[in-house]
Amino acid sequence: MNDTLPPALAKIVKRFQRASEPKRRYEQLIWYAQKLPEFPESDKITENKVPGCVSQVFVTASLDDEKITFQGDSDSQLTKGLLALLIEGLNGSTPDDVVQLTPDFIQETGLNVSLTPSRANGFYNIFKTMQKKALESQQSVSN
Repeated sequence: MNDTLPPALAKIVKRFQRASEPKRRYEQLIWYAQKLPEFPESDKITENKVPGCVSQVFVTASLDDEKITFQGDSDSQLTKGLLALLIEGLNGSTPDDVVQLTPDFIQETGLNVSLTPSRANGFYNIFKTMQKKALESQQSVSN
């Protein structure tokens, strides 16, 4: 098990590991999607759009007291679930933690086997966008 995962993300990975069938994993994703806080319409702008996703995905990051807070939304429930999983798992981390993370933990959740190639690709794009936003949030503070 990857020890470098933020505690919240490690907990999510364990939760998915307990869901043995793909259907259960999908149900968990939908559950995460439904828990995601409302995303402001005003933030649905090009700068916050995740590139390379089949569905519309938006992500914002803000830095407060060295800790990062992500927000996001998607027009697809499953993609929104993946996004919500990442948001819940990464919120409260430092930008450094987020930037140093590798997306391999998706394999530990078992989700990679149940995702279609375009969804798996979407997951990586969301992850990379969140890393980029984490980096930007750091730079805007240090400037």
